[in-house]
Amino acid sequence: NIIEQQISVAAATTVHQRLLTLCDGIYTPVHIASLSEQDIQQCGMTMRKAGYIKGIADSVINHTLDLDQIPAMSDKAVINTLIKLKGIGIWTAEMLLISSLNRPDILSWGDLAIQRGIMRLYRHQSLDRTRFERYRKRYSPYGSTASLYLWALSKESAD
Repeated sequence: NIIEQQISVAAATTVHQRLLTLCDGIYTPVHIASLSEQDIQQCGMTMRKAGYIKGIADSVINHTLDLDQIPAMSDKAVINTLIKLKGIGIWTAEMLLISSLNRPDILSWGDLAIQRGIMRLYRHQSLDRTRFERYRKRYSPYGSTASLYLWALSKESAD
């Protein structure tokens, strides 16, 4: 998900494919750690992102991050664990909860498309955190499903 931060889906797909090719078709911490930051960067990302990716692989190898423990953790514990890593913020952790761990109740305040979807759906000109939290409670325990619909709604053209 670090690759996907602040770039288009098409660009992220291209970068993912290049990195996958560089890793002989499979992402593993060992494959990533064996690459230089320059190798990773040349897949089409910033040097900063390349450093973050390499740092996370190193964290897994040196057992600072135990990926086997993540699935058993609560959503909050996963977020708190992951945000300790450079390059991972709350939004990235929440996207991992939805996409990799299939957690059912994630609605991310940090996702601008979700905010835009809520504003379009309810015809709001703005959306503050308090109002967002009311919607999060309303959608619970199906926040991740709501996220999917709100992302789709955010892409629709305005009437």
